[in-house]
Amino acid sequence: MRIYNGGPVASFDSIVLFPFDDHSIPFQHGVKLHLEGKQTGHGNKPVVPLGNPGAHDSEWIAYYGTVRRIGGELMMWYLGQGPDESWHQRVCLARSQDGRTWEKPDLGLVEYHGSRRNNLVDMGEDMHVQACVVFHEPDDPDLDKRFKMAFQPRKHAGRVCAAYSADGLTWRESPNNPVGGRLEMAGGTKVEGCYYLAGQGGKHAVGGRQLVTCASYDFEHWADATCFGLRRSNVSPQPSVAGKNTGEQVHLGAALWNRGSVIIGFFGKWNGHPSNDRRMVTMDLGFAVSNDALHYREPIPDFPIVSAAEDSWGLKRRESLALNFPALIQGQGFESFDDETLFWYAPWPEEASDGVRVVGWPRDRLGYFSPHESGVWAFGGGPHPHFVSAPIDLEGGAARLAVNVEGINEHSSVSAEIQDHAFRPVRGYDRGACQGPVGPGLAQPIAWQGHDVVDGVAGPIRVRVDFDGVRPEDVRLYAVYLDPA
Repeated sequence: MRIYNGGPVASFDSIVLFPFDDHSIPFQHGVKLHLEGKQTGHGNKPVVPLGNPGAHDSEWIAYYGTVRRIGGELMMWYLGQGPDESWHQRVCLARSQDGRTWEKPDLGLVEYHGSRRNNLVDMGEDMHVQACVVFHEPDDPDLDKRFKMAFQPRKHAGRVCAAYSADGLTWRESPNNPVGGRLEMAGGTKVEGCYYLAGQGGKHAVGGRQLVTCASYDFEHWADATCFGLRRSNVSPQPSVAGKNTGEQVHLGAALWNRGSVIIGFFGKWNGHPSNDRRMVTMDLGFAVSNDALHYREPIPDFPIVSAAEDSWGLKRRESLALNFPALIQGQGFESFDDETLFWYAPWPEEASDGVRVVGWPRDRLGYFSPHESGVWAFGGGPHPHFVSAPIDLEGGAARLAVNVEGINEHSSVSAEIQDHAFRPVRGYDRGACQGPVGPGLAQPIAWQGHDVVDGVAGPIRVRVDFDGVRPEDVRLYAVYLDPA
């Protein structure tokens, strides 16, 4: 199935409509978007903590890394700093079954201080790595390239480099390194055969740190030009910031969650002090979306999806307490486990990070629509609160419709209608024939009298969802799912 929302017209097995994606849900009447931010700190301890004294990751852990689901487990590549050099971060690996309990396996690959009993991955040489984004492509015909890493090493002055692996543990550098320009990266994804890295860098007349994206079709040749995707500072004929660290900026691009029809990004909301003092930067994580992996927008401007706070305040070293205000860094990686969505992050700057932490939401519940009386025509009567999707082509197949919803009861409900591209109800799929959802839940099915699935509809369709009942304001709608039947 395909959705015509301004992004690449790709074919997806399933489509999800999120309220915060106003390109996939462009038409709205009497509904308001709410985002579900999370507050960190106050006892949220690391799930990947510092190593024992003297270990390769005993000084700090920088989560400019990646989490990927590989088979039945999660693998995390993170950067560890030991006491042997002032700034020499090495790529390490952790494993987990549930995303909350992690182990550091003895990989036996790299010698550190006379021992191979550690979780260091083999990068081919002992090098400082500032960031790494790992891709997993199990169907790559070249077995030795089923894992691909874009990384930023000191030896190439922070330019994009590539490495490949059969297992994600032993890596071989590209002989063409560096394969791209200088980019401080945080996330990556692949869309229609093209790899994208989101970070900060490039040469754009927008000032300071802003989100840019570089692209490659073979992982070996990355375009020198980057796409400017998101800025936070006000547009002005004057420089957007007075100093390198002053003002509102986007730190290290964004961690990316590719949901097919939309890409979700968590980015560093750099809020610099007017003094230009880097120690006084505060940095929550912001929320942006894209439909093409290039151009991003904030559904609610300046909203903190993960708020920084005093993580493990009483446990930090005294020198770290004096170093910085509350600030976070994001790495590449989102995962959903049954009924939960997880995201990993760490404190910033690296020297203040005592490990990787995790934050969770009920599955896919990052934001919701609820009825809202506002605007020029508030309290003017008319249709129920509702929204209508962008055109969707089922490509001759059948689809099941389900909703992620709360607040369904005898007084509050939702109904769905299938329309043609011109907003006309399709016979048999109108609101009056709608059945369900019967209650709240993460994926409540919707059917129509005589139709359990959407089938036999020619041409593109639209999905309309109405908020019904005497108390429609109690309903929270988080997502609409179209899955193959």
